[in-house]
Amino acid sequence: MKFLKIIFFLFLIPFSLSAQHLEGGIFLGSSTYYGDLDPGDLHLDGTHFGYGLMLKYNVNDYVSIRGSVLRGQFSGDDARNSDESIQQRNLSFRSSVTEFSVIPEFNILGFNPYDRIFSPYVFGGIAVFRFNPEADLDGQTYKLQPYTTEGQGLPGRPTRYDLTEFAVPFGAGIKLSFTEYWNISFEIGYRVTFTDYIDDVSTTYVDRDELIAWNSEISADLANKTSELTPNSDPVNIPGAPRGNPNKNDRYVFTGVSITYNFLDGFGSKRYGCPTNF
Repeated sequence: MKFLKIIFFLFLIPFSLSAQHLEGGIFLGSSTYYGDLDPGDLHLDGTHFGYGLMLKYNVNDYVSIRGSVLRGQFSGDDARNSDESIQQRNLSFRSSVTEFSVIPEFNILGFNPYDRIFSPYVFGGIAVFRFNPEADLDGQTYKLQPYTTEGQGLPGRPTRYDLTEFAVPFGAGIKLSFTEYWNISFEIGYRVTFTDYIDDVSTTYVDRDELIAWNSEISADLANKTSELTPNSDPVNIPGAPRGNPNKNDRYVFTGVSITYNFLDGFGSKRYGCPTNF
């Protein structure tokens, strides 16, 4: 988290010194995860509050570059899936997420707070995000990555996944300048990631005894929770059976409204010069 803050403020310095038209503001909306544990419907149960801060440099009426820090929550639960076979898998997770991004925006009609006050826009950029999936077992909460629930590190198995990953954000929105200094926009931003472990689920089940020897009994219990649905039953052991889908990485979406303030410029005219409204 400290590393992301340092990068963000270093990113802001050159814009603060040289930009002719800056915007700064807040994002309020939602965060939604898509992956092996999503219910496959409208995701209402898995949609959470998202929020953040952003600073935007307007290069001209058609191109803007923004830096932002967004926070949200992800969750998934097989119990919410309409497919009974997936319900029997009985896995679940939740995770906070923090994202730092640098994203160019392209205003289709042109946009400024004077005479082009409305425009749809599209965007695409690069992001770094931090996640840390966790789940409950016997009334306790466990961070899942250290328990290597899919035998990460064993011969022939994937290596332990990182909790900081890259993503490619892209999407579209509409923006409106409702005064000379204030703007509002609504956007839907889809994130393609390079990990299939936001939910700690990707490949196949590991032999229970092998997982216990490699990590712990807690690891084996977290890896296969099918027996929880049948009280007093023995733990299920199905090595090699599909646990997730390794052919499709996890994704996520931030959807919401941004409200920004224009730091307009001087030198005898509001439209040119250096920022004066800090």
